[in-house]
Amino acid sequence: MIQLSEAFLKAPIAHRGLHDVSAGLPENSRVAFEAAIAAGYGIELDLQLSKDGVAMVFHDYDMGRLTGQQGAVQTRTAAELQEITLLGGEETIPTLTEILALVAGRVPLLIELKDQDGLMGANIGRLEKATAEALAGYEGEVALMSFNPHSVRVMSGLCPDRARGLTTAAFGADKWPLLPKGTRDRLARIPDYEANKCSFISHEADDLDADRVQDLKRRGAQILCWTIKSQAEETAARQVAHNVTFESYPAQIPA
Repeated sequence: MIQLSEAFLKAPIAHRGLHDVSAGLPENSRVAFEAAIAAGYGIELDLQLSKDGVAMVFHDYDMGRLTGQQGAVQTRTAAELQEITLLGGEETIPTLTEILALVAGRVPLLIELKDQDGLMGANIGRLEKATAEALAGYEGEVALMSFNPHSVRVMSGLCPDRARGLTTAAFGADKWPLLPKGTRDRLARIPDYEANKCSFISHEADDLDADRVQDLKRRGAQILCWTIKSQAEETAARQVAHNVTFESYPAQIPA
């Protein structure tokens, strides 16, 4: 397995960049990433897939919340998506390739591949392939993760030299109403960590006291967490987590 480098543990990781829509810094935008870099933070970002198979830096499956446009990201080509303005600023939706060129190794990138199956199943592969193609030749620090363990398994073959982990949670029915109970119960146990040769998890902050998280930490896993929104939450999370993904307040540097 490939361990997270020290770069991922030195400074807190800005969730979707150092975003603040009231200041014209939409999440997962170039300006939010530049702000994170200027402040000395690492960056977490999300990937969805365009209609023509390009990895796009965007969190939601649907475009409504972030752009006001109707429909799924997958219904538009990369060129079309690059013309759509993010609400709260003048930025448009970027490709992963654009963001890699922008960051250029200045800070570590924690990249989450969003589930393309819909139910955390095995109907995936196109986003993973597009991500690997964009990352080919990139020399900066990158770690890859997903809630979908099938995605992490595919990335282990496509990017064997990149650190990889699982985005994890308690998977309560209130937060994951579309997932069947059996799937939620299984994922909450984090059963795929060893088989996928992961070196870290990024876990739901409210569930860091879970037995499985504690067990993984004892066995050498690096524990990240999401999403911390105050200094008090950060202080509590660091009782377990090696580093935090944060938003809405200035996290402490160094971590």
